[in-house]
Amino acid sequence: METIGSLGLWTGFAAIVLVMLAIDLFVVGGGKEHRVTYKEAAIWSMVWISLTFAFAGALWWHLDGSLGREVANTRALEFITGYLIEKALAVDNVFIWLMLFGYFAVPAELQKRVLLYGVLGAIVMRTVMIFAGAWLISQFHWILYIFGGFLLITGVKMYWFADEKPDLDNNRLIQWLRRHLKISSDFDGQRFFTWQNGARHATPLLLALVLVEISDLIFAVDSIPAIFAITTDPFIVLTSNIFAILGLRAMYFLLAGVADRFSLLKYGLAVVLMFIGVKMLLIDLYKIPVGFSLAVVAVIIGTSVWASLRKEARMKRKG
Repeated sequence: METIGSLGLWTGFAAIVLVMLAIDLFVVGGGKEHRVTYKEAAIWSMVWISLTFAFAGALWWHLDGSLGREVANTRALEFITGYLIEKALAVDNVFIWLMLFGYFAVPAELQKRVLLYGVLGAIVMRTVMIFAGAWLISQFHWILYIFGGFLLITGVKMYWFADEKPDLDNNRLIQWLRRHLKISSDFDGQRFFTWQNGARHATPLLLALVLVEISDLIFAVDSIPAIFAITTDPFIVLTSNIFAILGLRAMYFLLAGVADRFSLLKYGLAVVLMFIGVKMLLIDLYKIPVGFSLAVVAVIIGTSVWASLRKEARMKRKG
């Protein structure tokens, strides 16, 4: 697999991730019951965004000195584009988390714990999937067409069913878990298991965690091929993906109270997937420049956000 990832770059990236996770776990209090405020979520969102662009700058500086200005410009732009695509597609994940926490009535002070494990699980899953995907592409170039077709179909389906809500009462996974596990009706603090009448029971918090992990897996299947449309370098794909995932929890708490204001955003995300699918299908006929792809994604997301806010303002005036 062709990659710019040297031992030093991989080590530096791993160190950043481990340090930030340690801060979250042992300094900020990720393992304790804690209700995340809007101010805290905003601060941490800015921290993650700043850290991401600082990493992009450091990567550009390193590559400029070792491989030349052209490589540095290309790889840094690929990283930023991949990060923006992953961040945009992750917004749909936020909507799903809101629905899951509402369905299981997870208290606000326990949501951070569920998302902490959700993020850790997502990091492991995506790392495995990215290296597997990079290997497959290096061995079978035609698999890019499969990824492209999959993204195009997924985008069309997302656009067509954007307004439909999943029926969690008839969700097969939830039904299977309820048949095979003893589940308590109440929470027991932040525990995933509790004891009732001398028997061990799973709490609703465990069900919420399982569904969060499954949603992470489903969205990874969409978002990882999307970044491979930008670059096949596993270092760029993984780092842009993980930085977006690490900031996802803060973004969730930032958007939790205002998510209903972005009613048209799902349509924008669907169009993004369709555009990336077409880009991947055309890869051997015409390679759409990364800068143009970045601009298109930014315009689509910006337009859908603007249209959502305008729609809400019109509804308020009528109401």
